[in-house]
Amino acid sequence: QVQLVESGGGSVQAGGSLRLSCAASGYTTGTYYAGWFRQAPGKEREMVASIYLPGGITYYVDSVKGRFTISRDNAKATVYLQMNSLKPEDTAMYYCAASRGSYITFLRARSGTDFTYWGQGTQVTVSS
Repeated sequence: QVQLVESGGGSVQAGGSLRLSCAASGYTTGTYYAGWFRQAPGKEREMVASIYLPGGITYYVDSVKGRFTISRDNAKATVYLQMNSLKPEDTAMYYCAASRGSYITFLRARSGTDFTYWGQGTQVTVSS
């Protein structure tokens, strides 16, 4: 069973930066992809970035392109989300998710139903 533990959330002023970490355990043989989702109160959960773990190929939603960077350290089984130039609208609970799957599956993964394993979430609050 894969377990994911997020850390790194907090409060920051607009324009600031935060780095989220997602430490995984329990990966078995096969290929995996991971992603970061966020959900603000009263809004639907959205995927903001994803990464194919073997090759490091990434995907970003338009609203975070150029500001957020997803990366991974396979040796540490950890995925990161570096968030720069934060805006108040980035305020949300951020969740790490992962799933076993092929590169093709990763390319199609855009919603929560495409991911099997989830972390507990970490709060990010950006004040103006």
